[in-house]
Amino acid sequence: MRVVIDRAVQFAEKHQIALYLAAIAAALIFGLAVSDGAGQSLEHAIEPVLAALLFATFLQVPFLDMAASFRDARFLIAVLGLNFIAGPVVVWGLIQFLPDDQAIVIGVLLVLLTPCIDYVIVFSGIAGGAADRLVAAAPLLMLLQLALLPLYLYLFIGPDLADIVEPGPFVHAFIVLIAIPLTLAALTQALSKRFAASRALETVMAGLMVPLMMATLFAVVASQVSDITDRFSDVVSVVPVYVVWFLVMALVGAQVARVARLDRPRSIALTFSGATRNSLVVLPLALALPEAYALAAVVVVTQTLVELVAMVIYVRVVPLLARSDSVT
Repeated sequence: MRVVIDRAVQFAEKHQIALYLAAIAAALIFGLAVSDGAGQSLEHAIEPVLAALLFATFLQVPFLDMAASFRDARFLIAVLGLNFIAGPVVVWGLIQFLPDDQAIVIGVLLVLLTPCIDYVIVFSGIAGGAADRLVAAAPLLMLLQLALLPLYLYLFIGPDLADIVEPGPFVHAFIVLIAIPLTLAALTQALSKRFAASRALETVMAGLMVPLMMATLFAVVASQVSDITDRFSDVVSVVPVYVVWFLVMALVGAQVARVARLDRPRSIALTFSGATRNSLVVLPLALALPEAYALAAVVVVTQTLVELVAMVIYVRVVPLLARSDSVT
């Protein structure tokens, strides 16, 4: 049985992009086939599934080894500068081309201002990047983006942000879907050094990452199909912005790596970190917005779809940029 489970996990990890796209296609078919009420009833499944997924995600972040992120100072400075200085500048330029719709703008800001801390490690490793450097930097990236996101939103949106964000649902989403899973993950990591049950839980949750991601994508897309179809042109309008984001950040990442004089593996890792985003971590925040801004969640999920395709291309292209631009 253990062999079968291990093979299933390996299959899921190897074909995760195809499985995610299949889950999304199934969600679209389901959402279009059933009544609006039946599709929207799946909204009740989003919170528990997403909480489980984020718990599994946070378990991959070595919170108990924060010191490791400071050992390669050159890479750390480069990854922080790329994600929290260069990235927001690019975002500011891109939102100038978005429709004049606050829901769309907020959705794009939420997702593009938060760097990925989980599967970026996998894709970077596949491309030959220094995945260990991203693992070490993950706790700091996670904590900084949570601290800086409100500041960035205020800078980009202005005082109107207070009228858009209702504190109650926003605080609930943060506590239930981010703070609690993050705390439980840190406790599980701490206990795993002493208890076999904690180590077993880490193993099980790691194996469930792909199925939980599929379940989350299915629940979100199926429950939001009516919004997608009603405002299809608005949803499609963000796709070119996301595509340009990946094109620009590939070039910016390679340039920052050259300036920082990073070797090829660290250059690849840096570029992946600068481009991939934390869509599922900010999704609960988008879902907590008032009903008038429901489209923001769809905009966040749309970024995930574009990113999955972009990662396939990045695995082949980014090593070429690193080879020509990075300094050994």
